[in-house]
Amino acid sequence: MKFDEESVETYLRKWQDILRLRDWDIKYEMIATEWRKTGDIKIDVADRKAILMINNYNPKQTNLEALVIHELLHLKLWGMDQMTEQLIYSVFGQDENDPKFDFAYNQFMNTLESTVEDLSKSFLILGGENKGISFGRVEQQVIDELREK
Repeated sequence: MKFDEESVETYLRKWQDILRLRDWDIKYEMIATEWRKTGDIKIDVADRKAILMINNYNPKQTNLEALVIHELLHLKLWGMDQMTEQLIYSVFGQDENDPKFDFAYNQFMNTLESTVEDLSKSFLILGGENKGISFGRVEQQVIDELREK
């Protein structure tokens, strides 16, 4: 499934307004090569600019609107994300092999990602056109597991 750029633009502007991100300059980039992610957002806080990256090669997410909401919520929460990450670094260092650092960092990232996803689903239900939840990632796990057998 490929996403069309007109829909990306429409959802980006709609949700940028709803999420009160009007003071940000945000553009999107369609990724047309193999990529492990379905979406990402790169942020320049100093200039209040961001680039929303959308996997248009093999997306694991099937609901484009939900994907846009999810990535814009990462932008909305960026300050808290960075503050918490810096706190973890200052308390535990950055040694990925340290079990304490690994625990704190992974717990934070898992909590951040699940919170953003829960909020995305909530916003989608309240104001989305396509309220369907994507099962793309978990469906891919089933396909991968069946291929291994």
